[in-house]
Amino acid sequence: MKIVELIVDSDERVGGGGFLEIRRIHLRNRREDGSISAAYVCDSIARPYGQDAVVVAVFARGAGGTEVLLREGLRPALGFGRVVALAPIAEPPPAMFLTELVAGIVEPGDRGEAGLRSRAAHEVHEEAGFVVESASIVLLGAGMYPSPGCMVEKFYFAAAEVDPAAQEPLDGDGSPMEEGARTRWMPLDAAIAACVNGEIVDLKTEAALRRLRDHLDGA
Repeated sequence: MKIVELIVDSDERVGGGGFLEIRRIHLRNRREDGSISAAYVCDSIARPYGQDAVVVAVFARGAGGTEVLLREGLRPALGFGRVVALAPIAEPPPAMFLTELVAGIVEPGDRGEAGLRSRAAHEVHEEAGFVVESASIVLLGAGMYPSPGCMVEKFYFAAAEVDPAAQEPLDGDGSPMEEGARTRWMPLDAAIAACVNGEIVDLKTEAALRRLRDHLDGA
């Protein structure tokens, strides 16, 4: 039966005061014949400040091919929240540090493609230690929802070419969450393979690396 309308019985936010909160909507479906479904709950994760994020593949081209910059940073949520005994395939406990690409929250003033490029350049400097011009940032296609069942966040993908010798110390954003972060270089194809074999387990990183490879192959 075709659904023609979602009826909202209540809409509230719970668990406020931190980095995230839960938006809890009580809904019913109105069908095309006029009948109405039983009530149900739809929960989604909300971020009070900044809805979306930009993911940046920082890369360099050399005699040996293209290499990408990987960033290792604290991800306590995995260590405290991931129950490995519930995984369908055996896996080790999450490490304290997770390997990812540079990424950051898109702020309210970051509008349009220029805003995304500006935010990407800011994050590259803050998280990777490279000064890049906003105009040099390449956007890698449309944004994507990483988990639409519970997250309204969309990831936007970008790339920045740098000179590895120009890297500065990592400033971070001043948060304890960014203490101890470090970076390393890996060949692009090897990094994608590491995503497939489970050495790198961050979804947005694999998506951005594959888009970067497609972009470079088409250049």
